[in-house]
Amino acid sequence: MEVSCIPFKETGYFSKLICDYLDQKEDLKPFYNRFPQLENFQHQINEKKANFPMANRAVLVDALNRQYEGISLSESTQENITSLGSPKTFTVITGHQLNLFTGPLYFLYKIVSTINLTIKLKEAYPDHDFVPVYWMATEDHDFDEINYFNFKGQKVQWNKDVSGAVGSIATDGLEAVFETFSAGMGNSRNAEALRKLFQQAYLEHDSLAQATRFLADSLFGSYGLVIVDGDDTALKQLLQPYVYKDIIENVPFQKVTATINALEETSSNYKIQVNPREINYFYHLDGIRERIVHQNGGFEVVDTDIKFSPDELKEELQNHPERFSPNVIARPLFQEVVLPNLCYIGGGGELAYWLELKSYFDALGVTFPMLLLRNSALIMTQKEKSKVDKLGLQVSELFWNQNTLINKKIREISNIDIDFSPQKKHLEKQFEDLYTLADQTDKTFLGAVKAQEAKQKKGLDVLEKRLLKAQKRKLRDHVVRMTEIQNALFPNQSLQERQLNFSELYLEMGEELVPGLMDNLDPLSGNFLILED
Repeated sequence: MEVSCIPFKETGYFSKLICDYLDQKEDLKPFYNRFPQLENFQHQINEKKANFPMANRAVLVDALNRQYEGISLSESTQENITSLGSPKTFTVITGHQLNLFTGPLYFLYKIVSTINLTIKLKEAYPDHDFVPVYWMATEDHDFDEINYFNFKGQKVQWNKDVSGAVGSIATDGLEAVFETFSAGMGNSRNAEALRKLFQQAYLEHDSLAQATRFLADSLFGSYGLVIVDGDDTALKQLLQPYVYKDIIENVPFQKVTATINALEETSSNYKIQVNPREINYFYHLDGIRERIVHQNGGFEVVDTDIKFSPDELKEELQNHPERFSPNVIARPLFQEVVLPNLCYIGGGGELAYWLELKSYFDALGVTFPMLLLRNSALIMTQKEKSKVDKLGLQVSELFWNQNTLINKKIREISNIDIDFSPQKKHLEKQFEDLYTLADQTDKTFLGAVKAQEAKQKKGLDVLEKRLLKAQKRKLRDHVVRMTEIQNALFPNQSLQERQLNFSELYLEMGEELVPGLMDNLDPLSGNFLILED
């Protein structure tokens, strides 16, 4: 692959908050710990090491070994799990929903960014070990966000009535999804590999969490990726004191609200990604996952008959920590409590809400991780690049709004005005001389000269009209071709990575897809990458 890049802020797809963060604007520095530059990781290592109990490591390793029971692990993943028991081992983490067949392409970019950062850290700090972690969002309950993926412009969707956390959803009914997906793939070797992967993941595992773990491990297990399911009783026990601080004392609500106010004061152009609730936990039991709220001096679970007095809630938390499920505000803290983590890697929206959380972490004595914007990329085939070049386009121009792109390029093309008025004036001047000559020699020739003038003017008119028609045809064709190539590379006028599923690229690239991304996505590049296959 050939690699080029453009700055994130020149793509038009990233918020002012994220662009200012990448520029390390002074006003934003109170909202994060350290900027993710390689030389800053030593300080992060020292801080996390001093603030992460060895006892938590033992719990983590035991939980992971239990979660991986019955699964054939790669040697590198097993080594990474074991190494997490050592005080010299740290993690880099990304998180993602359990989207069907990975969902959008950027799922791969998140994990590749995470793995590649651990490789860079090992090179820079050889006395330590670094483990890439994918945190599965098994406790999310918004099934409609994850029950489909796009394939060749069509939505491949899993229609099913479900409730509660998505990780425990049974995989029955996915046979029909497989048939739909399979029918559009053809019979190539790569298509057969995709069929096998889908079948093994979703038709040979009972729950969505199990299927997603198998899928992610199949794609990245050889690189040592460790997959964590936070819906785990032992891990939740580590979270107990922080749940209490949230539900009883409302610490996150107070701190995050204050931070949001500070961000809004910093810039009116900063979009607030999420807002905290007074209580940032759900009650998770028997197919339900509903909010816990203060009500009538006690606590209630929304849309159920479940109620607790303050003492009953404390007892429930003590005896059944697994029933308390963090929301988007509380989950980042959960990750940092149970993992010896240095850095979180996420998309622009994720980093935007992480920037709301530092004061909350500080108040609870938990080290705030470094925040790294995941790699983003546009992948172009040689055929697509050839089309772009023939149209005289720069790849950076394809990121523009379509109307802007078309208008600007047509103006450039139309700099030549097809107007033969100067030629007609010149012709008239020439015939003036002929008229004078005819008048001085033989006036009977005046009619012939006049007829010749009319004939030549008519010829210029015909030529002008033909060239105008050709120019219009050329421009129309240019518009169509520009529109087609932009729509191909930016489906639905969105970034490719937010629309395409990896399967479309896998059909073309096969087993070379993931190694190609591993070789070319630099997590510390600070730019949007263009990859030409």
